[in-house]
Amino acid sequence: MATCPPYPTNPPRPHWWQRGWVRYGALTTLLAISGLVILALVREQTGTQGFLVGLGLAVLPVPLLMAAFRWLDRVEPGPWRNLVFCFAWGACAAALIAIIANSFATRWIATATADPAGADTLGATVIAPVVEESAKAAAVLLVFLFRRRDFTGIVDGVVTAGVTATGFAFTENILYLGNAFGTDQLTGDSGFASVTAATFFVRVVMSPFAHPLFTVLTGIGFGIAALSTGRHHLRRALLPLAGLLLAMGMHALWNGSAAFGEYGFLAVYGAFMVPCFGLLTWLVIWTRQRELRTVREELPAYVMAGWLAPAEPHTLASMHARRLARQYARRHAGKQAARAVAQYEAYATSLAFLRQRGRKGRAGPDFAVRERELLDALWHRRDVARPALDHAARAAAPPPVAPWPGYGTPGSHAGYGYGYGYGYAAAAYAGYGYAARPGGFAPVAPYGGYGHGHPAPAAPAFTPAWVPAPFPAHARSRPAYPSAHPAHHQPLPRRP
Repeated sequence: MATCPPYPTNPPRPHWWQRGWVRYGALTTLLAISGLVILALVREQTGTQGFLVGLGLAVLPVPLLMAAFRWLDRVEPGPWRNLVFCFAWGACAAALIAIIANSFATRWIATATADPAGADTLGATVIAPVVEESAKAAAVLLVFLFRRRDFTGIVDGVVTAGVTATGFAFTENILYLGNAFGTDQLTGDSGFASVTAATFFVRVVMSPFAHPLFTVLTGIGFGIAALSTGRHHLRRALLPLAGLLLAMGMHALWNGSAAFGEYGFLAVYGAFMVPCFGLLTWLVIWTRQRELRTVREELPAYVMAGWLAPAEPHTLASMHARRLARQYARRHAGKQAARAVAQYEAYATSLAFLRQRGRKGRAGPDFAVRERELLDALWHRRDVARPALDHAARAAAPPPVAPWPGYGTPGSHAGYGYGYGYGYAAAAYAGYGYAARPGGFAPVAPYGGYGHGHPAPAAPAFTPAWVPAPFPAHARSRPAYPSAHPAHHQPLPRRP
């Protein structure tokens, strides 16, 4: 009976358009051409002086917005190339599409209706929101389709959409501020009474979050779609579309606020924009905290399998402890070590999210391959990361609590590694491997359990010296945790 080899001996070669360098080259060329064309168009409309003034003023809110979105993405930071692409797409490609499409549509409406004023109003309240939000949503769609590993939830959608909108607002602010400066040059106005000052106050001081706020709704739709299972194809398609329609509606309301009377702009700003901004800010921060909770809940399975140290799930679930670990590595081993610790934290977070998706039935067919890749990445960085994370766990641990009279006796329970207080006492396997001592907490070898009285693994995969050790025979026979993916029903991988 003939048998097939497990792997193809001569795998088919990809077509030339499927090669990575071809796609990167085509995308870079497209963005570069778009940037040159948009630069020429904006400079033609504003003049050289107006362009320089607009550029200098429009760049002011960009670092703040980028830092805010990067802060949201600190739990599982995505690669910088994605953020650079999103910003470049918003500033170049999306802005070019908006300028050309808006101008063409407004002129066509003015010619058809013989009403230039009405055409401008219709273009600002109907045409511009549809064109601009669609152009910005294209970047979110491209990252969602071609960088699926980096797009796993709501926070990724918010960051991708927000950075794209920040780039778009940057180019648009150059145009508006440059035109305002040109108007002041003609009228001779200057100072706080100038059109440039008024435009700067409205667009940069009062509403730098306007465009990111609109497009974030689209990003949330894509983020929820990323959390949906593969069986819900209709929902995965409708959620991004619903987010895009909400973004268009909010954008249209904002652009049309000037038509609501003398105080229409302030009414829309105070009664609608600011509350929506506050609500979405709370949503993304809550989602960020939920991601940290996922890290704390999913990683203990890999502790039992020997891949992680017992203290690491709680250490990696604290942004303060993560920062302490990076600082420790930088102080004692340099920038390269700090970068390795940051990568270790990012890979461990991705592993937690992958396991959660597998446990909920949302993992793809490459679950086992991706899991092995992440575990190998952690293994190669363990020598640098583990001492830093151990230091962060001890530095971020809460101080011992003095006992209350009559509230339990020391040594009655093995718990969190606290020597006294509420009936918890130090033991050989107390808490997460840390025992109480007068100067603080120190790691215990062998590693302890998870706290709450759970026992330690029979034989850890790592020695206290942070070097790999083979599993003994009795450890190999010990049952391991099942895989998170329900279709696999295989034990968690162990490091030989």
